[in-house]
Amino acid sequence: METIGPLFTAESIAQTRLAVVSQAAQAASGYLASVDSRSVAPTAEAVTALAELGGPLPKTGAPPEEVLGLLHRFGSPATVATSGGRYFGFVIGGTVPAALGAAMLVTAWDQNAAMQSQSPVAAQLEETALAWVVDLLGLPEGSGGGLVTGATMANFCGLAAARHAILERAGWDVEQDGLFAAPPITVVIGEEAHSSLVKALGLLGLGRRRVVRVPTDGQGRMRLDALPHLDERTILCLQAGNVNTGSFDPAAAICPIAREAGAWIHVDGAFGLWAAASERMKHLTKGYELADSWATDAHKWPNVGYDCGVVLARDPRILKTAMSIQAPYLRESELREPANFTPELSRRARGVELWAALRSLGRAGMAEIVERTCAHARRFAEGLRAAGYEVLNEVVINQVLVSFGTSEKTLRVMTRLQEEGTCWCGSTIWQGRTAMRISVSSWATTEADVEASLASMVRVAERE
Repeated sequence: METIGPLFTAESIAQTRLAVVSQAAQAASGYLASVDSRSVAPTAEAVTALAELGGPLPKTGAPPEEVLGLLHRFGSPATVATSGGRYFGFVIGGTVPAALGAAMLVTAWDQNAAMQSQSPVAAQLEETALAWVVDLLGLPEGSGGGLVTGATMANFCGLAAARHAILERAGWDVEQDGLFAAPPITVVIGEEAHSSLVKALGLLGLGRRRVVRVPTDGQGRMRLDALPHLDERTILCLQAGNVNTGSFDPAAAICPIAREAGAWIHVDGAFGLWAAASERMKHLTKGYELADSWATDAHKWPNVGYDCGVVLARDPRILKTAMSIQAPYLRESELREPANFTPELSRRARGVELWAALRSLGRAGMAEIVERTCAHARRFAEGLRAAGYEVLNEVVINQVLVSFGTSEKTLRVMTRLQEEGTCWCGSTIWQGRTAMRISVSSWATTEADVEASLASMVRVAERE
C-alpha cells in the first residue's frame, strides 16, 4: 500500500523534536548575540535574498533541520532588529528574557488557551496575570477581562461591551438582534484618537464617520471646554498616551462629568496606561480608573513578545455577555473560561508569557522599565534641542517628535538614518507638520544605545 507521508516511530518522533529544538535554540541564541552589533534595518541584499525562501511548493518535503537552516540563513538577516536596544519605531518594545523563555515553552506545550479543560495552566496563569495588570494599573477591584492580539482587538472588545451595555439599557439585545433598527448610539472621540480605535468602531458597525470629534489642544489632549453633551446613550473614548506626543486626555476632569451623565467611558491606553505602574509617573493616569473599560498592550511596555493585548472591564460580566460562545460540545463551568471574554475560540497561551514577564519584573521592575525609557526619551529631546533642532511636543512620557527644518529635510534625515543603521525611527505628521518620531519602549535600551543613536541623528542631520 502506498504511504502518503513518512512513517514515524515513537523513537524517531522524540529524536526529531529534540534535534529541532536544539537547533532552533542555537540559532536564536546566535541571533540575539549579534542583534546589537548589526544594522537595525536589514540590508537591501538580505531582503532580496528572501527570494530563496519562495518559489513553488516542492513536491516532496525537506527534513526539519534543513528547513530551519534555510529559515535562519535567509530569514534572520532580513529581520528588523526590534529585539535590540536601538529600535525606536512604532512604540515597539523588546521581549524580556522570562517572556522569551516562556514563549519557547508555550510553543512546545502547544496549548489552546480557550478553556480550562483544554489547558488548566494557560487558563489559570492568564487569570493571575490579568489580576496583576488590574493591580499595576490601579484599576477598580473586581475588574477583569481577557488577552487578545493587541490594542486594536482590545479596543474592539471594550467597545463591544460598551455597545452591549448601552443597548441593553434601551431594551435591545444587540448580540441576538444586531444593529438593524437598534436605538442610536453616540460615540465621542478626540480629534487625535488613534486609528486602531476608529477601526474598531468600524468593525463593530458603529461607524468611522458617525462619531463626534472633540477638538484637542497643541499636545493632542481632548479639550474639556469643547466636550459635547453626554448621556446614557453615549460612548466616550479617552486616550491615555497619544501615539505621537504621549499626552493624556484630562480624565480627572472629564470622567466625573461622563459618569454623572450615564455615559460609558472607554480608554485607549495602548502604552500610556502603564505609567500607573510608576510612582513617579502615575499622576498622568489620574481619573482613568473611573472608566468602564480599558484597552492596552503587553507587547509594548511590559515587553512581552508579540502578540499580546489586554482588554479590561469594570464589570467583566458585561464583557463576557458581549463575547461569550455557546455550543453543545462546550460545557458550562463555574470557573473562568478565557474564550468567553475575547472573540477567539482558538487562541495561543499568551497569558503564560505575560505571567512570566510580570513575575520576573515584579512591581519594581515594571516601574523601572517605564521610568528608564521615559528618561531616555528626555535625553533624546535634550540632545536634539542642544544641537539646534525643534522638539515639537512636551516630553511627558516616552515619545519625542523632532523637526529638522522643512518637511523635505526631516524626511531625508529619517531615511538616511534608517539606511545608516545605527538606529531606526519613523516619520509622522503632527498637526500639519512633518516630524521624526522617537518611541523609547524597550527594556534593552541602554544609555550607550541612546548616546550612539543621538550622535547618529545629529551627524546625519548636519550632513543634510
